[in-house]
Amino acid sequence: MKASDYVAQYLERNGTTHVFELVGGMITFLLDSLHRRGRIEIVSMHHEQGAGFAAEGYGRVTGRPGVAMATSGPGATNLLTAVASCYFDSVPAVFITGQVNRHEQKGTRAIRQLGFQETDIVAMARPVTKAAWLVDDPARLPEILDQAFALALSGRPGPVIVDLPMDVQRAEVGEFREGNGTDEAGTDAAGRVLEGAARSDVFLDALKRDLGRCRRPLILAGGGVRAAGVARRFRDVVERWDLPVVNSLMAVDVLPAGHPRRIGLIGSYGNRWANMALAESDLLWVIGSRLDVRQTGADTVGFKGDRPVYHVDCEPGELNNRVLGCTSLVSQLAPLLQRACDQPGTCKDAEPWTRHLQTLRDRWPDVRELADVAGINPNLFLHQLSAVSGEAVAFVADVGQHQMWAAQSLDLAAHQRFITSGGMGAMGFALPAAIGVCLGAARKPVVVVAGDGGFQLNIQELQTVVRNRLPIKLVVINNGCHGMVRQFQDSYFKGRVQSTVWGYSAPSFAAVAEAYGISSRRVEEPAGLPEALAACWAHPDAPFLLEVMVAGSANAYPKMAFGRPISEMEPFAKPLEMEGT
Repeated sequence: MKASDYVAQYLERNGTTHVFELVGGMITFLLDSLHRRGRIEIVSMHHEQGAGFAAEGYGRVTGRPGVAMATSGPGATNLLTAVASCYFDSVPAVFITGQVNRHEQKGTRAIRQLGFQETDIVAMARPVTKAAWLVDDPARLPEILDQAFALALSGRPGPVIVDLPMDVQRAEVGEFREGNGTDEAGTDAAGRVLEGAARSDVFLDALKRDLGRCRRPLILAGGGVRAAGVARRFRDVVERWDLPVVNSLMAVDVLPAGHPRRIGLIGSYGNRWANMALAESDLLWVIGSRLDVRQTGADTVGFKGDRPVYHVDCEPGELNNRVLGCTSLVSQLAPLLQRACDQPGTCKDAEPWTRHLQTLRDRWPDVRELADVAGINPNLFLHQLSAVSGEAVAFVADVGQHQMWAAQSLDLAAHQRFITSGGMGAMGFALPAAIGVCLGAARKPVVVVAGDGGFQLNIQELQTVVRNRLPIKLVVINNGCHGMVRQFQDSYFKGRVQSTVWGYSAPSFAAVAEAYGISSRRVEEPAGLPEALAACWAHPDAPFLLEVMVAGSANAYPKMAFGRPISEMEPFAKPLEMEGT
């Protein structure tokens, strides 16, 4: 069997339904094999970064590795942003790159390049992948594919790269054999022995003892809940233990809006009431969050305080890393949460805490943070968008102020996902990722929430939406600037807004959409929103672009005042130190 045919058959047998790619000479054998077999849908994108983000979206919504392909040289390097995004946000993905023929590779020669477009993508990708292979022997291809798919899914999920020279793709390999698709039992991808049930019981027993003594407990849920595929089990634990939950940016969707134990978003741009709750809690159980600086602020000693913090993660290095003195457990979440369901703990007299949390929410509603903004209030708009978007299976947010407004104010139903680029924070993520989400979710409607700046990074993928007739609703919140960095410049550069306002411009996105053949509306005043939202969903199975004009001066508030406790937020408190944007 030709190696490229082997790859195509292997992908089929491993449940791959879509491959995202941008054609190039070094992957033509692979694409021809996929085409001739005809069982996998080839989704041709217009930039390799878009293909990579689409594979990421597919992996996030299905839990199976998304697959993207790119040619050698610039094709492979254009994938790297998406590769790193998968790595930082724990998304399973297999990236397959074409490479020049083996005899055209420089090897140990003291030269920069031998073959045209020859690039050592394996060396470049290793820091942001779980593994990367150059397949220099066709006989190793079956083994490497087995390892690639097993590793992408095992332990903490993530991306891998398989680099295939063109002459290897057309070489003969043995007949197809079924891969085992698994690692050795009892170990994660790095070979570490996972903590056993006995250690989990010790952890849970200590947690229950402290819980019985506290009055203001909280769970902090992180993106690991989704990465581990345990959102339903997590909800069972919350309900059995009857504990309130705050969430990080990557866990906005672990509990639906209206769930009685859902408090809200915490962190740099968290809901003010949720950050206050986090500061006031006297016990914190951290599940699947790495407690990065955007969740804790700079003062990690103050964040920890005197309260007990119980922290569980599958990677030892994430425990007692920034926040010290935690009772920690190295464990996969699935077995731990199952044991927690079987032996729940209780907090004595939690009713006063519950009432207090509701008082905080009533006192600091999200829609009043920008009460004085002229025109459309973005937080209020996102509540309105949620109300009419019940048919959507996911909201995919790009990176910027709109991302924070969305995380603060979207009202997600139990069946809806919130997907965004967290650790990488990649502008241009949402549109191509939504393509992968939509296809992974059997072409059900998806809503994109993007800013005018980020939307321009991968705007070419509008053609992919049109060509594939995807029901993606594209909401562009247009404030005429790179708003998040502009807000940073206002705080630290005395209003010098170089490259965010000065030197920046954007087109009419409604007009651009029409050029691609997508129906659109542009709305500038609150009174126009009901009609525009109705038009957006008039045909649920068709794409639509809604351009929503927002004042360029609108800030993402509240915002943690860097250097201060997490409960002290702008605009009422001013930062003591300069932070990253």
